[in-house]
Amino acid sequence: MQANGAGQNRDSEVSCRNGAQNGESSSAGAAHSNGVVSVTNNGNTVSNNNNNNGVSGQPAANSSNGSSEGKKKKRLSQSEEDVIRLIGQHLHGLGLNQTVDLLMQESGCRLEHPSATKFRNHVMEGEWDKAESDLNELKALMHSPSAIVRMKFLLLQQKYLEYLEDGKVLEALQVLRAELTPLKFNTERIHILSGYLMCSHAEDLRVKAEWEGKGTASRTKLLDKLQTYLPPSVMLPPRRLQTLLKQAVELQRERCLYHNTKLDSGLDSVSLLLDHTCSRKQFPCYTQQILTEHCNEVWFCKFSHNGTKLATGSKDTTVIVWHVDMETQQLKLMRTLEGHAYGVSYLAWSPDDAYLIACGPDDCSELWLWNIQTGELRTKMSQSHEDSLTSVAWNPDGKRFVTGGQRGQFYQCDLDGNLLDSWEGVRVQCLWCLSDGRNVLASDTHQRIRGYSFEDLTDRNIVQEDHPIMSFTVSKNGRLALLNVATQGVHLWDLQDRVLVRKYQGVTQGFYTIHSCLGGHNEDFIASGSEDHKVYIWHRRSELPIAELTGHTRTVNCVSWNPVLPGLLASASDDGTVRIWGPAPFLDVQNAEGLNGCTTVTTEKNAAAWTADDLLELCT
Repeated sequence: MQANGAGQNRDSEVSCRNGAQNGESSSAGAAHSNGVVSVTNNGNTVSNNNNNNGVSGQPAANSSNGSSEGKKKKRLSQSEEDVIRLIGQHLHGLGLNQTVDLLMQESGCRLEHPSATKFRNHVMEGEWDKAESDLNELKALMHSPSAIVRMKFLLLQQKYLEYLEDGKVLEALQVLRAELTPLKFNTERIHILSGYLMCSHAEDLRVKAEWEGKGTASRTKLLDKLQTYLPPSVMLPPRRLQTLLKQAVELQRERCLYHNTKLDSGLDSVSLLLDHTCSRKQFPCYTQQILTEHCNEVWFCKFSHNGTKLATGSKDTTVIVWHVDMETQQLKLMRTLEGHAYGVSYLAWSPDDAYLIACGPDDCSELWLWNIQTGELRTKMSQSHEDSLTSVAWNPDGKRFVTGGQRGQFYQCDLDGNLLDSWEGVRVQCLWCLSDGRNVLASDTHQRIRGYSFEDLTDRNIVQEDHPIMSFTVSKNGRLALLNVATQGVHLWDLQDRVLVRKYQGVTQGFYTIHSCLGGHNEDFIASGSEDHKVYIWHRRSELPIAELTGHTRTVNCVSWNPVLPGLLASASDDGTVRIWGPAPFLDVQNAEGLNGCTTVTTEKNAAAWTADDLLELCT
């Protein structure tokens, strides 16, 4: 039944047309069996069985004629009664009060206890003395009678605030001294309430008390709080049906392997008539672009924190910075950074994306710090020719960074490359600075990740693997670490509990350094390159891959998920290319409706980037 402008009181007329009876009634005798209502006008029941509204003053349960008259009424189960009550509460919230009356009358259920109904009415009408008296009746129905004190406190607080808003300062003071204070409950709140006596006017009171003011809004909010103390058999929790529906939608989204958009807590954006499903075509499984500007193996790629740039490092000794169009999600070459004496195997963006640090392979003793806006080299750092600076991580303050390598050096430096601290004898494979700005995680040659503090020079073991940790990355909340382990693949660790959460299957991982990443909305997904030329994607909860992306022709060394655009993924490969993956392109409308066997691509995006597997996927 759809309410069009239904009123909020019992004098509202509810139109229930005969044509809305869903075609279930096959005879005139059953015309009142599908929710027709009695209309109340000034307290008198009007019966009109022949008009278009089909209203009736008789209970629907007694309106059927013939053989059904002698049938015994079906006994409802507890779950059936609960559903009827939930529907009744929802209809009541829409103002369809007469429909609720008829529903309860026909089903033999009760929406709430009569004492609760009386209490509700007194609260909404602001009759505080009567509402306080109703609490004595409700006390016997409650599982925890001590909650009466809390409920009484909430009632008196509302009464006190309404007196103040009306300018009745003496009455408000009387409530504070003679009613609230003797409760000896929440004295801290009472002190705060007493301060509101100094408010100069009603608006000042509403601002300081963060209160909606006297009226329906604040009393409804008060009633919602009061209902939490009452058993559901007495009074249902507020908007219980909407709560259950939201939970159902959220659960379906959480179980959807391809859901990659922000969760909308409202119900208006979804259909309740179908289960939630996301198509693989909405997921970044399709090649949008192939970047071919590097002339040798591409070892690393990383999106900036704001998602507007992508940096790629290659064996050809260059770093290329790409601009990401946030609307079209297309990438264009922004600038090429040259001058490195070695290949570029690792890149790290500063927290504000103003700087980019580039590191080289094992035999590289230098580190480059670039100003991305100007394209100028700010710092070229080298502590010793015996060093190998292969990994770097920024401190969250953006003013320091740590760097190290497998020859036993581990440094903390400023933006000018000045050495601030050093840790001797640590053979570093990969680094990460935690959000507290004091602790650094480092994987070493002992197949472990340890935590290091430069403040008190302490270290501790956090993760221990049975095989070499080639690389790792940490989730935004600092709780999870994603490891690429030699001969084992991709492992997910809980850093707080120090336990292995999951081992992901499918990827081919030998002793090459492969960099995986967390990404997608809420970092629900994991992506990794592989030595079998593929990109693998898993849902964080599932050990089996949900997608295997083909197109590269040699080992995929690194993947990076755009932190702002959850549908954009980049992969770097030894084949000298960087592939940009996204959802399926816009499809021909006629074909999208399933009128033809194969979907036609009608996008102007890089057609050469499409593989046979991509096109085959669109046809299925």
